[in-house]
Amino acid sequence: MENADGDGDVADDGPTAVLLDVLPNGRPDDDRPQSRKSPVAYALGADSFGLYELTLGDDADVSVSDRIALDGPAVGRYREVSFDDLTRNAAAEIEYAAEAIVEADEERFVDFYNEAGPITLRLHQLNLLPGIGKKLRNDLLDERKRGPFESFDDVEERISGLHRPREVILERIVEEIRESDLKYRTFVGREE
Repeated sequence: MENADGDGDVADDGPTAVLLDVLPNGRPDDDRPQSRKSPVAYALGADSFGLYELTLGDDADVSVSDRIALDGPAVGRYREVSFDDLTRNAAAEIEYAAEAIVEADEERFVDFYNEAGPITLRLHQLNLLPGIGKKLRNDLLDERKRGPFESFDDVEERISGLHRPREVILERIVEEIRESDLKYRTFVGREE
């Protein structure tokens, strides 16, 4: 695995994240002298879509949209944070980072269409996706019985009325990241 600019700072095992914002001079609300501040970054976890604040090594050469190993040499420490803890720049990058994660692992998200199941007797995981009501849900369930979906293009081709299945999943992921009080979570907070 490599990060976005190809310098290969990502381990094949262990958690990875996509950088949302890099603060080379540390957090602005840190009152310590500059010489005592460490570079900080905010990132979106690739597996769980968790939000993290990373303390970077002084020599870390990273930038926004890089994929980085949380246990790698560039990261001193990391901790989970909430959406409200992010900088404005980090919050603005969430959609792009989520898109990069989905693009890099399309099979994982296509499998959601293949494997989603009921949550309760009246609610199905597919109904949590924006724009998917009873008819589209039933069309998806019927079509996947004929054979698993192979790609987002396959989903779009086989299900009339479901346009842009990749974007539908991305919209749900971003909603789950931003809204801390959702009753059901399908993507955020789940380890692969």
